[in-house]
Amino acid sequence: MTEPAFGAPWQARAFAMVRALQDAGVVTAGEWADALGAAIRRAEAAGDPDDGSAYYDQWLAALEQLVVQRELTTDGALSDCRTAWADAARRTPHGAPIELG
Repeated sequence: MTEPAFGAPWQARAFAMVRALQDAGVVTAGEWADALGAAIRRAEAAGDPDDGSAYYDQWLAALEQLVVQRELTTDGALSDCRTAWADAARRTPHGAPIELG
């Protein structure tokens, strides 16, 4: 049996966001490859294993860095989003979908 391409829905969404940025001409494939490579190197230097288990975490880190560099959002706005999701997750019963208020 073939392994799924994505381990979780958020990974597919992050992948799609990068493709949308490329399709819109906001970032080139080369710029994306450089950003992802840098994110992987930073993660490995910080102790992440080189076994692929954190690949989409590194993908997300590269995506966040690029959208801030391109001034599509700010670090503060990303931080606010992370906080809102964490708060929503804490108050959501296990198994229920997480919804932002």
